[in-house]
Amino acid sequence: MQTDSVSRYRPPVDFGLGGVALGNEFAIVDDRMAHGTLEAAWEAGVRYYDTSPWYGLGLSERRFGAFLHAKPRDDYVLSSKVGKLLKASPGNNAHEYFPFTPSPNNLIYDYTADGVRRSIEDSLQRMGVDALDMVFVHDLSPDNVTLPTPWEEQFGIACNGAFPALTRMREEGIIKGWGLGVNSPEPILKALQVADMDVCLLARQYSLIDHAYALHHVFPAAREKGVSFVVGTALNAGFLTGRPRYNYGKDSYIIPRAVLEKRDALHEAASLYGVDLRTAALQFSAAPDVASALIVGAASGDQIAADYTAVQKPIPTDFWTELKARGLIEADAPTPA
Repeated sequence: MQTDSVSRYRPPVDFGLGGVALGNEFAIVDDRMAHGTLEAAWEAGVRYYDTSPWYGLGLSERRFGAFLHAKPRDDYVLSSKVGKLLKASPGNNAHEYFPFTPSPNNLIYDYTADGVRRSIEDSLQRMGVDALDMVFVHDLSPDNVTLPTPWEEQFGIACNGAFPALTRMREEGIIKGWGLGVNSPEPILKALQVADMDVCLLARQYSLIDHAYALHHVFPAAREKGVSFVVGTALNAGFLTGRPRYNYGKDSYIIPRAVLEKRDALHEAASLYGVDLRTAALQFSAAPDVASALIVGAASGDQIAADYTAVQKPIPTDFWTELKARGLIEADAPTPA
């Protein structure tokens, strides 16, 4: 069993490409465009790739694998998710979840020990690779309305099944690290007390728009256990760059007025200092000491190139001071050096 922060796995690279968009979450992305995005990421120097059986019900993993299987396996970090199994069926329900995916699969939740082992084996076969570096127990969270029973009940199944199985797989060298991949804080705080995790995927919880709870509650609890985070949704699924959606809400989702007003205020402050808000948002989410990596979603080569460039641009220190003075970010929020 791992019991100290020194032995816990942290990804050796701090920037990665997430696979939501390449699973046709928001719109149709064809195979040629998907390959171009992955190729642009690789050429830019991106060496961390995160995907999931959930994204397009197998589509994202197939696309990542079609590109990555020809690359030397030691040259990149790869993570995927467990908890959702896929089964091909002529009468599949894929379009209930992803209207733009051509997936032939049904979705089956399974947080048991056997389920997570099968999930990993299936992911490796879909991608044509021989190993995953990190595994995240996916969407075991109160915001997930598609769970077959209340999330606490599914969490109990994972406590007896998925969690100890993943710890054994880490000890056997099958994976290097594991944790939760969720959109809300409750499961992470609960799992920190009962599971021997290394790194969690923190989505929707630490951005310029919304970060106070993670900063003051989730991060201290994780720090005490030596657990780090891969931070996702720094741009709130494109919202901070002007997309008409917030987080994973569809275009028809009514974005709260307070959120829209905060984006306007952030834009105003950024314009005073000549700072691009994309750049500020990505660097802000990567700044905490417990943030071991940042992942971004992209549906085109231009997008991933812009994001990768943004994390390396200098930002005036006075800009962060201005945001704190205006109350747009927490006074104790870490900011880039």
